[in-house]
Amino acid sequence: MKVKRRTVWLLTLLSLAAVISVYYVFEPNRNVDLATIFTDDTLQETTLTGVSEEELTTTSSESYLFDEMRMEVSAERDQLRTQLTDKIAADDITAEEKSEAYNEMNKLIKLESSESMLEMLIQSLGYSDAFVRINDDKAKVTVLSDEISTSQVNEIVFTVLSENEDISDVQVDYTANYY
Repeated sequence: MKVKRRTVWLLTLLSLAAVISVYYVFEPNRNVDLATIFTDDTLQETTLTGVSEEELTTTSSESYLFDEMRMEVSAERDQLRTQLTDKIAADDITAEEKSEAYNEMNKLIKLESSESMLEMLIQSLGYSDAFVRINDDKAKVTVLSDEISTSQVNEIVFTVLSENEDISDVQVDYTANYY
């Protein structure tokens, strides 16, 4: 009898938590001051405070070259991710090899998030777009700009090195290719 009461109590609490979570997620007029990446659909449905309409239009990439480079890197990494997933799911692989593949998958996820974060930070320095590619301890940064000064390069290098302590070499390039 006591177990049934505890089960009912637990289910009631979980149901209450689920209802509150759903209400919080779908509440239309909440003002949350969090840095969030929105898709075009959710951006139209969301009320942003402190952001002008002009700033919203500059969030998309102005350079098809950068989009193309991102797609190439994404295709390479998707292929690697598929290989690692197949390796993890294989029956004829030892537990040690599966663990190694799992660790590589985690490194890949960390690398992708680190590159994305650096791109956003560099864009916050005033560039309309940035592309970051990290290989081992080296980072190659390409920014969309007509020209770039030595102080701007130093600022980008400082940003990259301060955000990722595993990087020891940063190469900064720029391109004025807006098509």
